[in-house]
Amino acid sequence: MKLDLRPLLAGDRLLNFEYELMPDIDSQDTSSFLYGVSFPSPMKVKGDITNTAGYMRMHLTMQLEYNSFCARCLSPVSGKFSLDLEKTVAPRNLLGDLDDTKLDDYAIIEDGFLDMDEQLIAQMEMEFPVRFLCKEDCKGLCQKCGKNLNEGPCTCSSAELDPRMAPLKKLLEQMKKEENNKN
Repeated sequence: MKLDLRPLLAGDRLLNFEYELMPDIDSQDTSSFLYGVSFPSPMKVKGDITNTAGYMRMHLTMQLEYNSFCARCLSPVSGKFSLDLEKTVAPRNLLGDLDDTKLDDYAIIEDGFLDMDEQLIAQMEMEFPVRFLCKEDCKGLCQKCGKNLNEGPCTCSSAELDPRMAPLKKLLEQMKKEENNKN
């Protein structure tokens, strides 16, 4: 959505806005940080831009429902992602030749309009969780048989050790031996 800020640039004091945006993200794109995440409903955006003697400040809140899978046990996970955003709003010509790192602090007006969607998607990409858990103490899947350990123990023999863990097992045994010798 592009907001028309020409009234604010002409001296109005307040612009309220509210709209919905459906993220155009392919949950099956393996190169995307949102791989495996789907959005059942549009992003809800609500905010305002205040003009105080030529200094404009944007405040907005965004909420988005998501569906994904637990990173440990692959159970379905649903939730809401919320984001509060505040930025100074300024026309591009007033920003001069600021470098790109400082331009991120501004919502930039181009030809009297502010492109909200681009900024919201960029901010969401920076702050959206990378992985999800069905619960904090999720036990995950058995490495051998794949059983969901949240549903109870599996019948696999725990005596078998992953060969990659053998050096750590030796180190642990050595540390225990040294601890026993001290006592």
